[in-house]
Amino acid sequence: MPSLKKAYEWLTDAYSQCLQVVALNLSQAYQNFFEKRARLPRFKSKHGKQSISYPANVKFEGDYLKLLGKVRLVYCVRHREFAGTIKTVTISKNPDGKYYASILVDDGLDSLETSTDGKAIGIDLGLNHFAITSNGSKYDNPRHLAKHQRNLKRKQQKLSRKKKGSNNRQKARGKVAKVHSKISRCREDFLHKLSRKIVNENHVIAVENLNVKAMVRNHNLAKAISDCSWGMFCTMLKYKAEWQGKTYIEFLTPQTVK
Repeated sequence: MPSLKKAYEWLTDAYSQCLQVVALNLSQAYQNFFEKRARLPRFKSKHGKQSISYPANVKFEGDYLKLLGKVRLVYCVRHREFAGTIKTVTISKNPDGKYYASILVDDGLDSLETSTDGKAIGIDLGLNHFAITSNGSKYDNPRHLAKHQRNLKRKQQKLSRKKKGSNNRQKARGKVAKVHSKISRCREDFLHKLSRKIVNENHVIAVENLNVKAMVRNHNLAKAISDCSWGMFCTMLKYKAEWQGKTYIEFLTPQTVK
């Protein structure tokens, strides 16, 4: 790392431990590739995802988050309190210009043992209804993208008419990003609430393992399928079930195998 700092002076602007985290992440990425758990790591554009991780010595001082390095105190709004020791803080910048801090905390509690005792439920995911459960409950597909499609189209048309490289184009791009951010937040809010409800009410949760990559090849349904975010929903069900010591199962149907 010292030799890289001499070659690229701008690296000295970042806190040293943050740079070490990047090196560790790169090492882990190559390890995942060689063990055939992931693809070969690729270079990332500076215009892509913007984030930085602080691996230690981060704490709260009132309404401020104290970071090491040149940043120091940063005002923040905490959406909820937590108990435990802060391990890692990742600061990320969304395309709409807002900054978020993701905090990894060690609460000192042992993980619960998985149990299969209790109420079981099966879930069928779809487009007309987002989910239909084995007990007959139906949850409508909120179609977040369709609800905001008109506003998004209008903003994108205004963006296309702006001169490339101008300040007005940059402002228009920010407005488009805000619409996308709103759609994303609405989608995640729906998925979090539904997954929490299902996990709280059941002990064994079975979900069909859908081959989404193959399904989105149908260009007539690709946008609707992507808007559903079935994969994100299943991920939420899985980790919330694990938190509460409940069982999450994915199963294959004959249609899925095909």
